[in-house]
Amino acid sequence: MPSYPPTFADQVVAQPLRAQFEAFLDEHRGALNGCLDGLTEEQVRRPLVASRTTLLGLVKHATFVEKVWFDEAVTGRSRAEIGIPEISDESFILDDGDTIATVQHAHREACAASRHATSSLGLDDILPGHRRGPLPLRWVYLHVLRELAQHCGHADILREQLVNE
Repeated sequence: MPSYPPTFADQVVAQPLRAQFEAFLDEHRGALNGCLDGLTEEQVRRPLVASRTTLLGLVKHATFVEKVWFDEAVTGRSRAEIGIPEISDESFILDDGDTIATVQHAHREACAASRHATSSLGLDDILPGHRRGPLPLRWVYLHVLRELAQHCGHADILREQLVNE
Protein backbone atom coordinates (compact mmCIF):
# COMPACT_ATOMS: atom_id res chain seq x y z
CA MET A 1 0.00 0.00 0.00
CA PRO A 2 1.46 3.44 -0.91
CA SER A 3 2.30 5.95 1.79
CA TYR A 4 0.32 9.18 1.48
CA PRO A 5 0.84 12.48 3.27
CA PRO A 6 -1.53 13.22 6.18
CA THR A 7 -3.61 15.57 4.02
CA PHE A 8 -4.84 12.60 1.99
CA ALA A 9 -6.35 10.96 5.06
CA ASP A 10 -10.11 10.46 4.95
CA GLN A 11 -10.64 12.66 8.00
CA VAL A 12 -9.10 15.66 6.18
CA VAL A 13 -11.03 15.12 2.94
CA ALA A 14 -14.30 15.11 4.86
CA GLN A 15 -13.51 18.33 6.74
CA PRO A 16 -14.82 21.79 5.81
CA LEU A 17 -12.72 23.73 3.30
CA ARG A 18 -11.04 25.90 5.93
CA ALA A 19 -9.84 22.85 7.87
CA GLN A 20 -8.48 21.40 4.63
CA PHE A 21 -6.56 24.62 3.90
CA GLU A 22 -5.13 24.63 7.40
CA ALA A 23 -4.14 20.95 7.20
CA PHE A 24 -2.24 21.53 3.96
CA LEU A 25 -0.58 24.67 5.35
CA ASP A 26 0.49 22.85 8.52
CA GLU A 27 1.79 19.90 6.54
CA HIS A 28 4.03 22.19 4.47
CA ARG A 29 5.05 24.28 7.50
CA GLY A 30 6.16 21.11 9.27
CA ALA A 31 8.00 19.75 6.23
CA LEU A 32 9.94 22.98 5.76
CA ASN A 33 10.80 23.26 9.45
CA GLY A 34 11.88 19.61 9.48
CA CYS A 35 14.26 19.98 6.54
CA LEU A 36 16.92 21.07 9.05
CA ASP A 37 16.62 17.98 11.24
CA GLY A 38 19.69 15.77 11.43
CA LEU A 39 22.01 18.22 9.71
CA THR A 40 24.92 20.21 11.11
CA GLU A 41 25.04 23.97 11.55
CA GLU A 42 27.64 24.12 8.78
CA GLN A 43 25.48 22.12 6.38
CA VAL A 44 22.35 24.24 6.83
CA ARG A 45 24.35 27.44 6.23
CA ARG A 46 26.22 26.11 3.21
CA PRO A 47 25.41 27.94 -0.03
CA LEU A 48 24.72 25.37 -2.74
CA VAL A 49 23.22 27.72 -5.34
CA ALA A 50 24.16 31.15 -6.66
CA SER A 51 21.41 32.96 -4.72
CA ARG A 52 21.30 33.57 -0.95
CA THR A 53 19.26 30.42 -0.57
CA THR A 54 20.44 28.00 2.12
CA LEU A 55 18.38 25.52 4.09
CA LEU A 56 18.58 27.68 7.21
CA GLY A 57 17.74 30.75 5.15
CA LEU A 58 14.67 29.04 3.68
CA VAL A 59 13.21 28.39 7.11
CA LYS A 60 14.10 31.92 8.23
CA HIS A 61 12.36 33.25 5.12
CA ALA A 62 9.30 31.10 5.88
CA THR A 63 9.09 32.89 9.25
CA PHE A 64 9.09 36.19 7.37
CA VAL A 65 6.30 34.90 5.10
CA GLU A 66 4.15 33.96 8.10
CA LYS A 67 4.61 37.43 9.59
CA VAL A 68 3.87 39.26 6.33
CA TRP A 69 0.69 37.38 5.56
CA PHE A 70 -0.68 36.71 9.03
CA ASP A 71 0.55 39.73 11.00
CA GLU A 72 1.05 42.61 8.55
CA ALA A 73 -1.95 41.65 6.40
CA VAL A 74 -4.24 40.96 9.37
CA THR A 75 -3.24 43.79 11.71
CA GLY A 76 -1.91 46.43 9.33
CA ARG A 77 1.24 46.80 11.44
CA SER A 78 4.29 47.87 9.49
CA ARG A 79 7.18 45.52 8.84
CA ALA A 80 9.34 47.73 11.05
CA GLU A 81 6.84 47.32 13.90
CA ILE A 82 6.81 43.57 13.38
CA GLY A 83 10.61 43.45 13.25
CA ILE A 84 11.01 41.96 9.79
CA PRO A 85 12.91 43.21 6.72
CA GLU A 86 11.23 45.58 4.32
CA ILE A 87 12.41 43.52 1.34
CA SER A 88 11.64 39.82 0.99
CA ASP A 89 15.12 38.89 -0.30
CA GLU A 90 16.68 40.22 2.91
CA SER A 91 14.77 37.63 4.93
CA PHE A 92 17.16 34.93 3.67
CA ILE A 93 20.20 36.66 5.21
CA LEU A 94 21.59 34.78 8.18
CA ASP A 95 22.91 36.46 11.32
CA ASP A 96 25.64 35.01 13.51
CA GLY A 97 23.01 34.12 16.12
CA ASP A 98 20.89 32.12 13.69
CA THR A 99 21.14 28.43 14.52
CA ILE A 100 19.03 25.42 13.68
CA ALA A 101 17.39 25.64 17.11
CA THR A 102 16.71 29.40 17.04
CA VAL A 103 15.41 29.47 13.48
CA GLN A 104 13.18 26.42 13.97
CA HIS A 105 11.83 27.89 17.21
CA ALA A 106 11.11 31.28 15.61
CA HIS A 107 9.37 29.55 12.72
CA ARG A 108 7.20 27.41 15.02
CA GLU A 109 6.27 30.53 17.04
CA ALA A 110 5.38 32.45 13.87
CA CYS A 111 3.19 29.56 12.67
CA ALA A 112 1.40 29.42 16.02
CA ALA A 113 0.87 33.20 15.90
CA SER A 114 -0.51 32.85 12.36
CA ARG A 115 -3.01 30.22 13.46
CA HIS A 116 -4.09 32.44 16.36
CA ALA A 117 -4.37 35.57 14.17
CA THR A 118 -6.74 33.84 11.76
CA SER A 119 -8.65 31.66 14.23
CA SER A 120 -11.67 33.97 14.39
CA LEU A 121 -11.68 34.82 10.67
CA GLY A 122 -13.71 33.26 7.88
CA LEU A 123 -12.33 32.38 4.46
CA ASP A 124 -14.15 35.32 2.89
CA ASP A 125 -13.03 37.83 5.52
CA ILE A 126 -10.88 40.58 4.06
CA LEU A 127 -7.36 41.15 5.39
CA PRO A 128 -6.82 44.90 5.05
CA GLY A 129 -3.15 45.36 5.90
CA HIS A 130 -1.05 44.03 3.03
CA ARG A 131 0.79 46.33 0.65
CA ARG A 132 -1.14 44.90 -2.32
CA GLY A 133 -4.35 46.03 -0.74
CA PRO A 134 -7.25 44.18 0.87
CA LEU A 135 -7.34 40.44 0.18
CA PRO A 136 -9.64 37.64 1.33
CA LEU A 137 -8.22 35.09 3.75
CA ARG A 138 -8.98 32.37 1.18
CA TRP A 139 -6.56 33.99 -1.31
CA VAL A 140 -3.91 34.47 1.38
CA TYR A 141 -4.13 30.79 2.38
CA LEU A 142 -3.70 29.73 -1.25
CA HIS A 143 -0.81 32.15 -1.80
CA VAL A 144 1.05 31.03 1.33
CA LEU A 145 0.45 27.38 0.47
CA ARG A 146 1.92 27.96 -3.00
CA GLU A 147 4.96 29.69 -1.53
CA LEU A 148 5.51 27.01 1.09
CA ALA A 149 5.20 24.26 -1.52
CA GLN A 150 7.83 25.96 -3.69
CA HIS A 151 10.20 26.33 -0.76
CA CYS A 152 9.66 22.72 0.31
CA GLY A 153 10.78 21.71 -3.18
CA HIS A 154 13.84 23.94 -2.89
CA ALA A 155 14.60 22.46 0.52
CA ASP A 156 14.27 18.89 -0.79
CA ILE A 157 16.83 19.56 -3.51
CA LEU A 158 19.29 21.33 -1.19
CA ARG A 159 18.95 18.66 1.47
CA GLU A 160 19.48 15.90 -1.09
CA GLN A 161 22.74 17.55 -2.15
CA LEU A 162 23.93 17.67 1.46
CA VAL A 163 23.02 14.16 2.53
CA ASN A 164 24.40 12.56 -0.66
CA GLU A 165 27.85 14.11 -0.41
